[in-house]
Amino acid sequence: MLDTLRTMILDFQESQPFTGVPRRLEVSTVPGKATVCIGVRRAGKSTFMFQLMKRLQEQGIDRKSILYVNFFDDRLHRLEAGNLGLVTEAYYSIYPEKKGTETVYCFFDEIQAAPGWEAFVDRVMRTEKCEVYLTGSSAHLLSREIATQMRGRALSWEIFPFSFLELLDYKGVDAGLPLSTKRRLMVQKAFEDYWRNGGFPEVQGLDARLRVEVHQEYFNAILFRDVVERYDTSHPRAVKDLAHFLLDNVASLYSVNRLHGYLRALGHKISKAEVGEIVEWFEDAYFLFSVRLYSTSIRRSKVNPKKIYCIDHAFVRSVSPGVLLNSGHLLENIVLMHLKRSSADVHYYKTHTGKEVDFLVVMEGEKRLVQVSETLSQEQTRKREVLALVEAMEELGLRHGTMVTRSEQESIETGPGPVNVVPVWKFLLEGV
Repeated sequence: MLDTLRTMILDFQESQPFTGVPRRLEVSTVPGKATVCIGVRRAGKSTFMFQLMKRLQEQGIDRKSILYVNFFDDRLHRLEAGNLGLVTEAYYSIYPEKKGTETVYCFFDEIQAAPGWEAFVDRVMRTEKCEVYLTGSSAHLLSREIATQMRGRALSWEIFPFSFLELLDYKGVDAGLPLSTKRRLMVQKAFEDYWRNGGFPEVQGLDARLRVEVHQEYFNAILFRDVVERYDTSHPRAVKDLAHFLLDNVASLYSVNRLHGYLRALGHKISKAEVGEIVEWFEDAYFLFSVRLYSTSIRRSKVNPKKIYCIDHAFVRSVSPGVLLNSGHLLENIVLMHLKRSSADVHYYKTHTGKEVDFLVVMEGEKRLVQVSETLSQEQTRKREVLALVEAMEELGLRHGTMVTRSEQESIETGPGPVNVVPVWKFLLEGV
């Protein structure tokens, strides 16, 4: 096994791993804590690790000081909890001069495949001069659970599919503001691609048929490996029916009672508690996200219906044809994922008269209201959406609001302050 590990370590150091498009995520390390990359399947966690290695080398770190092991490699099937120390033993047998004198950068990919990995990582962090980076996702241990296992000893960084800015990087389009007419047209054209394809790296450049097939493959892997197998549920068909129902109703309100009634109507003998657990499993897999009502009362926030969103809007279109006609909900999904990437605390807001604003964003103590409407061309829609924002601005004491549309741009003067109407492509270029 030592020889196998030595070969794997040296082979990787001599290789040129694919680093893809640099992600717009700045990772900060803290002494004594592991860096954990978490996120949905196929979002690019391993590729991001290769990018971190490349950054280290650009900072002058010797390639020989980087230890990378993919624990999903079938050559390591005989590694057990009692002999994981062979990994570092193999490394230091190659570079004995680094032991205790130089920082070694340990990248452990698919760490969940190593039995007893928690104790091994903890021991490495305590006894070696090193920085540790981890990723993992499987039916046995989701990436978020790895972060949970390392609580207090790790910092977690979320990896999502490409943002719009990252897609522009992928396409080589300069989105620096202000935009010239030519670059604005290029950005707008790129957004149409983003609208069709979404952000998963592997689907970029594929034709529509292949994109749908890849998305559906992701969907089945998430359902059956990250949920059904992982939790050994006795209701696999209910899991799939519930996933389809939530995708059909993306950007809509849901309650466990309503979901339970829907599944019972389909003939599933399942309890409300089990339905609630399945939704939590979807969220643990970074597949779906719930947004709660904003309220100073924790109880009110918990008992009110939540809104459901998906990791990727184009993924929804590939898996759930029923949502194709409601492009406004897909637009809202795009905005939600943009807000989540900022690490902002996102809620929806309901005024005292029952009017709804899609998002109330809380970041560093500051609040911001964001309403989403595909178009304001119809007077009735314009009046409804603006009035909801105005009431919310008055109740929260805010002096401006934001309206995200598919293509319109203007500033609407209201009593409490201006409502800035921006096209979605422009909103995605700006920070929260």
